[in-house]
Amino acid sequence: MRVGSFVLAAQFPGQGQGEALHRAVRSAEVAEEAGLDTVWLAEHHFVPYGTCPSATTLAALLLGRTRRIRVGTAVSVLPTTHPVALGEQAALLHLTSGGRFTLGVGRGGPWVDLEVFGTGLEAYEKAFPESLDLLLRWLREPSVSADGDRFRFRDVAVVPTPSESLTETAGPEVVVACTSPSSVRLAAERGLPMLLGMHVGDEEKAEMVALWRQYARAAGRTGDEIRGAAHVSAGVCQIADTRTDAVEILMKAMPGWLRQGLEAHVTVDGRQRSMRDPVAYTELLCGLHPVGTARLCADRLAATSERTGISRFALLVEGSGDLAATEENVRRLGTEVVTQLR
Repeated sequence: MRVGSFVLAAQFPGQGQGEALHRAVRSAEVAEEAGLDTVWLAEHHFVPYGTCPSATTLAALLLGRTRRIRVGTAVSVLPTTHPVALGEQAALLHLTSGGRFTLGVGRGGPWVDLEVFGTGLEAYEKAFPESLDLLLRWLREPSVSADGDRFRFRDVAVVPTPSESLTETAGPEVVVACTSPSSVRLAAERGLPMLLGMHVGDEEKAEMVALWRQYARAAGRTGDEIRGAAHVSAGVCQIADTRTDAVEILMKAMPGWLRQGLEAHVTVDGRQRSMRDPVAYTELLCGLHPVGTARLCADRLAATSERTGISRFALLVEGSGDLAATEENVRRLGTEVVTQLR
């Protein structure tokens, strides 16, 4: 089992954006010191829900500041960028970090980002499979051309070529954020592990893993590929001396952050959207994930792994909104929870 932190660089009410980013960077540095496996970095635009607009840029900074821990994006939003540009960045990080980089990608949402970056609603609604396949080809082949509906260009050399890495892998690992049967099928047919969101519990995640295996078998994936797929479960983690104290920490801070963060999202086409109730959502997250004593958190992670078959975790550790409390939470996760699991 591999346990990592999930960093949004969340801007809590009353905080500046620089404060949120500083907490994100510091929590990642502490994650390595505490013995965590991976730091997963989220990416958002124009909203205080998360103040990191480029997960690959922040990953580059953190890979330069660390020596052991893996750094992954959770996720880089593919519809708002060109897949070749993202592929070049991923290859660069893979090679220069000695293979410590994981590229997580996803569709994102129908947000105004699509207008600002000029990619349009079609990039979100229809073009994700084409973009993903072009990205994968860039990370696996020495030269690439395109003749699809969205991307068309002559054959060009892939520079740098990810396969030149000293890690003896063909390129950086790619993970796909999955929220629907169609995205599960997309990942399974390509043999890519899934990143499953923190808004769903063990039962639904187990169903998605089972569906992934079904689609992977139908696509001709080998038994070893299917058994070896290292899916990732996103969640929330808050450690305290009692379960009541841990819940109280999150209930005091997270609803305010969720309210201002989720309300700031603007759809590209004016479509209506429903927003989760921040208090009820925080209560849901406290019930689904490792929130409580170190022993409870370790048992919760072990139970989720057993129920779902998922071996990797990306845990939101900044739910308190406070730098010192976040650092303590990360240290306790590494020294009190992960050590029990190992």
